[in-house]
Amino acid sequence: MKGFTTRAIHGGGGPEAHGSLRVPIYDSVAFEQESADSMRSAFMGRKAAHVYTRITNPTVQDFERKMQLLSGGMATIATSSGMAAISNTLIALGGAGKNIVTSRYLFGNTLSLFEKTFAAWGLQVKYVAMSNAREVEAAIDAETCAVFMESITNPQLEVADCREIGAITQKHGVPLVVDNTLMTPYIFNTRQAGIDIEIISTTKYISGGATSVGGLVIDNGLFDWSQAAKFKERAGKFGKMAFIAALRQEVYRNTGACLAPHNAYLQSLGLETMALRIDRSCQNARHLAKYLAQQPEVKGVNYPGLPESLYYETATRQFGDKYGGVITFDLASIDQCFAFMDALKLVRRATNINDNKTLILHPDSTIFAEYSAEEKRHMGIRPTMLRLSAGIEDHEDIFADLQRGIEAL
Repeated sequence: MKGFTTRAIHGGGGPEAHGSLRVPIYDSVAFEQESADSMRSAFMGRKAAHVYTRITNPTVQDFERKMQLLSGGMATIATSSGMAAISNTLIALGGAGKNIVTSRYLFGNTLSLFEKTFAAWGLQVKYVAMSNAREVEAAIDAETCAVFMESITNPQLEVADCREIGAITQKHGVPLVVDNTLMTPYIFNTRQAGIDIEIISTTKYISGGATSVGGLVIDNGLFDWSQAAKFKERAGKFGKMAFIAALRQEVYRNTGACLAPHNAYLQSLGLETMALRIDRSCQNARHLAKYLAQQPEVKGVNYPGLPESLYYETATRQFGDKYGGVITFDLASIDQCFAFMDALKLVRRATNINDNKTLILHPDSTIFAEYSAEEKRHMGIRPTMLRLSAGIEDHEDIFADLQRGIEAL
């Protein structure tokens, strides 16, 4: 098999019209069919054809094919955002009276989706410590429609053993859904780890410098959908493609979660340099974590790539020698956190991660602001915590800027 970057550059569709080396942006809503009968066949699913961009689009399809090739998954659907990928997946899997087993160590908007949006429709959430396999197994019951986790949690940076949890979910006939945004298929192949469904926010590493918002749902083709009552009928017709068929023909189509063709084009461009950028970002993050750990003003550094991290052994076994581009560290007080951030000149105060630029954020007062102090304590969010997302700048320049922050204390 060709290397990751070679596949990212040359994978997908073949040469386009006029010998173009790139699939163009098909900024068209509707696509004409050659006859009324052909149009009927397309709408009934008897013929593969683009009819309406909310359902499929040539530019988006090319991006999906590239990601399928890179991930090793069986089928891929590109969505309008990472949150759209999560919500579409769990709407398709769940329903009133069903439950999701997950952790409180999740991205703030994902928690809000589970606790507020889904709860109103009767989908329950069971919280466990993902690092405790026995606790995960004990929480699974007859109404569990999915176990959901992040490959590295954001911003707590917990790393649970995905293979161990995957063995449990397989035993109980429950799909394992993993948000792999922080690692991507370049670092962590979820199919090889036995994960059924992979979620990615392509807004991050894939887009190539935060050019566009997007998401992906990747079905790795490992789960027997005939085991799930909700998919039995579709499994009889579509086999392993039952889940993707439910998304494409129903949930994804009906919720209007489609990725814009222009964003698909930008993200296909981003794919070509993704491995290079991830290598640099992970390298910078390790340098920065070591630097911060040596500063007496810094009260603690959390990065899975530090040997003293609680998750170093699991992360090394699961991800090899790359540990992502996100670091968290603590200062003495919230006032010091704000003073540190305000002194920075190169590092940007912004909410994204895995941009080409190094970004910093105070999670307690921003993406977790809607939660009470007690709720944040259970989520591992401290008022003294800062989240740093390492970009691809020269690390000496980032060091110099962080030193400004230290001196401001």
